[in-house]
Amino acid sequence: MTEVLRRGRGSLAFSFLVQGAAFALLVTRIPAIQDQYGISDGLLPVFLAAVPILAGVGSVCTEKLVKRVRPSRVLRWSQPVVLLALLGVGAGDSLWQAALALGAFGLAVGALDASMNMLGVSLQRAYGRSIMLGFHAAYSLGGIMGASLAWVGAHWELSLFVSYLPVVVLLLPAAFVGSRWYVDGESGAGEGAQGASGGPVVFKLLLPLCLVMTFAYIGDSTVSNWSAKYLQDVLGSSEQLSTVPYNVYMVMTLVGRALGDLGVRRFGAVVVVRFGAVVAALGFAVVAVAPGAWVGMLGFTLLGLGLCVIVPQTFAAAGRLFPNASDSAIARLNVFNYVGFLIGSPLVGALGDAWNYRGAMLVPMVLVLVTLVYARSFAPAADRYGDGHERPRTADVGRGSNGL
Repeated sequence: MTEVLRRGRGSLAFSFLVQGAAFALLVTRIPAIQDQYGISDGLLPVFLAAVPILAGVGSVCTEKLVKRVRPSRVLRWSQPVVLLALLGVGAGDSLWQAALALGAFGLAVGALDASMNMLGVSLQRAYGRSIMLGFHAAYSLGGIMGASLAWVGAHWELSLFVSYLPVVVLLLPAAFVGSRWYVDGESGAGEGAQGASGGPVVFKLLLPLCLVMTFAYIGDSTVSNWSAKYLQDVLGSSEQLSTVPYNVYMVMTLVGRALGDLGVRRFGAVVVVRFGAVVAALGFAVVAVAPGAWVGMLGFTLLGLGLCVIVPQTFAAAGRLFPNASDSAIARLNVFNYVGFLIGSPLVGALGDAWNYRGAMLVPMVLVLVTLVYARSFAPAADRYGDGHERPRTADVGRGSNGL
């Protein structure tokens, strides 16, 4: 069983990496997509909003689907669809082709995100120790790789199809072959599945984690959509320097997630999430009061280190809260990934135009601090004290030293 788990962990980590690369290749080439299809500035937000909306639909459908088939099968077939849809985005020249390809991408991404995290939570349960942050670290690494490849394509003025084709040709068969080693857990997703509270998965029980997920992605979308504009327009940086904060942010998410599992094993999920929320809030505060570009980049660095631990631990907490129905809980929770993404960018933009962008940065700061209110939701129900801290468990310590 040890070798089975190791292979399952490695193949799933590669799936996270592939997804990170594919998503980065799409979002970092949005200007090129707009030019290729002649999408107007007024129509572009419609196309951009359609992807997360359809991803939410895909996540909801996945909850229903995994009642009949295993999550590994959903992941095995949704990942090739994502890659082929990415290639389709680069191959077309008409608006209907862009709409079709982006629609397929959105639906498949929802199924992919949900099923990946379902497998991650079930593997973590089998390991008996925190490994979820490692999977999301692989996603961050894939995002850095994808963004770097996108930069190469833009620098050499390659068409989208030429930029995407080698990536898809390489990653699609590799991901498909790797899918043979996915490991499904024994989590129930049926209608009668019972959660930690003794009843079925209901929205009220999941609400604190849904809010945390939404606030985390509002913060993430603020960085991805506004960091360059903020540094250039508010802090007076050069155009070249304004591209640096997001890259630094992504590198810090990789570093934070690579080390985060060790923190969870040593201090518990509650402490790690609280630390991440405080560091992220400090990052937004530094960005809001920064006198110049370099101090602003320090703020975005702190944001990457703080926000990166929250989302993986939110998925893990849903799995612990509903151990007999974690697939359903994760599929529902995953929808709020896209809710936060949809809210974040328009919220900051509207506040920036109506007030100022420094003040706008304080709003995601306050929202991420709300995570502290819900921190006790990240502790296993059987191991919570009144203050939300986790009780150390000897069994977990023993598992953590078995070399898995």
